[in-house]
Amino acid sequence: MIRIGLTGSIGMGKSTTAKMFAAQGVPVHDADAIVHALYEGRAAPLIEAAFPGTVFEGKVDRTLLSPHVLGNPEAMKQLEAIVHPLVREEEQKFLKNAKAAGHSIVLLDIPLLFETSGESRVDVIVVVTADPEVQRQRVLERPGMSEERFQAILHKQMPDTDKRKQADFQIDTGLGMEAAEQSVRSILKTLTARP
Repeated sequence: MIRIGLTGSIGMGKSTTAKMFAAQGVPVHDADAIVHALYEGRAAPLIEAAFPGTVFEGKVDRTLLSPHVLGNPEAMKQLEAIVHPLVREEEQKFLKNAKAAGHSIVLLDIPLLFETSGESRVDVIVVVTADPEVQRQRVLERPGMSEERFQAILHKQMPDTDKRKQADFQIDTGLGMEAAEQSVRSILKTLTARP
């Protein structure tokens, strides 16, 4: 079973591209969605124990959690030490189920694939990219996003040029939906043709 790792910097169109793979019948494991679910379930009591006052009505409230971890590398490491093993556990379950169901290709949507040394967990890396102007416009259109917040997020992520150098495949989402869908089909065709 081929494990595709899909990654890309903020605003590059990763979620939309993951949906394109899903539309082609590829099972998708979305790390962000898993974190969201964990914040509303298993991870909530663990995070509350580490960062008191961050859980509201049984769910981690990101607005209450943010002041504890933003700009605090030690606290961020502590949070990641709680969340990352749980995400990996869910990922393993997903892979096991996909294999049992007979899928030959799966996609792991991993936002910080390079930043968390996730290369070893996948066979092929697909990086979504777009011009910096397109990226900036997309991100600043998000609710609650500011230029400062955007810059802070970018600062934590590996530069797009470095990600592209390490990719097996690139999808330029700035060229439009049709071109991106064509890239997805082309990648899948290439992968299924491999022995």
